[in-house]
Amino acid sequence: MKLLAVRRLFRIQRVVIRYRLDDLLFALPLPWWMLALRFVMPWRWFPRKVSELPRGARLRMALQDLGPIFIKFGQLLSTRRDLLPEDIADELMLLQDRVPPFDPQLAIKLIEEQLGAKISEVFSRFDVTPLASASVAQVHSAKLKTGEEVVVKVVRPGLKPIIGQDLAWLFILARTAERMSADARLLHPVDVVADYEKTIYDELDLLREAANSSQLRRNFEGSQLLYVPQVYWDWCRPKVLVMERIYGIQVTDLATLADQRTDMKMLAERGVEIFFTQVFRDSFFHADMHPGNIFVSTVNPWSPQYIAIDCGIVGSLTPEDQDYLARNLFAFFKRDYRRVAQLHIDSGWVPAETKLNEFEAAIRTVCEPIFEKPLKDISFGQVLMRLFQTARRFNMEVQPQLVLLQKTLLNIEGLGRQLYPDLDLWSTAQPFLERWMRERVSPKTLFGNLQAQVEQIPHLANMTRDLLERMSQPHANDPPPPWRERGDGWALRLLGAGLLAGGAVMASTLAADGGELLAPTAWPSWIMLVAGLYLVVRR
Repeated sequence: MKLLAVRRLFRIQRVVIRYRLDDLLFALPLPWWMLALRFVMPWRWFPRKVSELPRGARLRMALQDLGPIFIKFGQLLSTRRDLLPEDIADELMLLQDRVPPFDPQLAIKLIEEQLGAKISEVFSRFDVTPLASASVAQVHSAKLKTGEEVVVKVVRPGLKPIIGQDLAWLFILARTAERMSADARLLHPVDVVADYEKTIYDELDLLREAANSSQLRRNFEGSQLLYVPQVYWDWCRPKVLVMERIYGIQVTDLATLADQRTDMKMLAERGVEIFFTQVFRDSFFHADMHPGNIFVSTVNPWSPQYIAIDCGIVGSLTPEDQDYLARNLFAFFKRDYRRVAQLHIDSGWVPAETKLNEFEAAIRTVCEPIFEKPLKDISFGQVLMRLFQTARRFNMEVQPQLVLLQKTLLNIEGLGRQLYPDLDLWSTAQPFLERWMRERVSPKTLFGNLQAQVEQIPHLANMTRDLLERMSQPHANDPPPPWRERGDGWALRLLGAGLLAGGAVMASTLAADGGELLAPTAWPSWIMLVAGLYLVVRR
């Protein structure tokens, strides 16, 4: 892998030189001694025709040449027009679904190998010219023998070696950063790269994408917010995916959306609602929501419906992360910065010795200026910079399991900025979050949680019985318990009393915060109470 990584480094260097990307660097206001480096770089001594191309086109072509990881980085950047010059953002948008395709005949060969049948045996029509082409796969339109209009997605050949080489360099950079910088260690770069490695390799398995699409389709069955195309499982393989063909308007085609009189304000608000529904109701969210994967239905433009494709990357949260995030956002919307600070300390995201008042003041300073402003008036670049400064000051750690969520939120915010710049993100999201919080404590939800706990009673009873039998009838060869040797049972009873007190305090604190005593987050307090009671009453 090290040899391949070195080869990849030289490949990256050649691409940078070929497209004169160093021009982008030297266009910045750099010190004179750095600008002087231009004259000692041999490749700059000779003119090249590529230098006549616009800078955005050169950057786009370089990312295309470098492969999937770089293309996905360009796709993410393309949604952040607030951070990029317009000419560069326009070019990077082409990376969303207009990456140069590979040979269609090779695509047909790969499809036939995967399906184990000739194209003519499966499809009554197959369009050789690709319908779209992206970083990982390309798509051909077709018609099944049974009459359904479909699209056939096939993975590009030879991707794994390229991805492996790029990931090798990312791991090298991440480990180096962790060794050399305490600030970098707070960001957990190695864990972040490891999560991305799993994500990018999962995206190469189209059976996983098919399963994700089916799950997302079930979650929004009959919904007016989001439509997900049907998967035709009989013709899906690890490298081939066949699904329903959809007809819609690409979400960034603002002119066409305006021509059909789409309600842009409702469209932007529904995008926010879809995001919160996926994260909090389903804990299963589409994590690759760049504009190339999002369309708008042409039916009912006054009540617009989104259409989502390409579910190769999805994210989910544990109940603990979901609950913690909801409580944080709820406090944030209420501008209860003290509660936000306390939640960060309680969760361990910042050290326990952090001064609550100072942390609260720092959060207020960053967050307060962005309330009651539309998206067009918020500089998220500046907000993120100040958040990073605050994190560094208070040794706040980045949580790798939330990286996909943060990336998706950036995509949603970028789309909202394009669709309806006057969108008030906070007032749109707050009612949904309040409704979700109310539903969590509704009788129906509480009964469902109680039923789930009751179903666990037989299992817990068996475990308890087995444990008590082993304790009451120890094996002849087992050593006696330590307290029987030393005669210090009083110490264990004292420990039990402490556990009882600690469990009671945790349970009362959870109840005071509005938590559920039967929720998973309450289990530590119950365990402490049971263990403490046993130690106190045992012989």
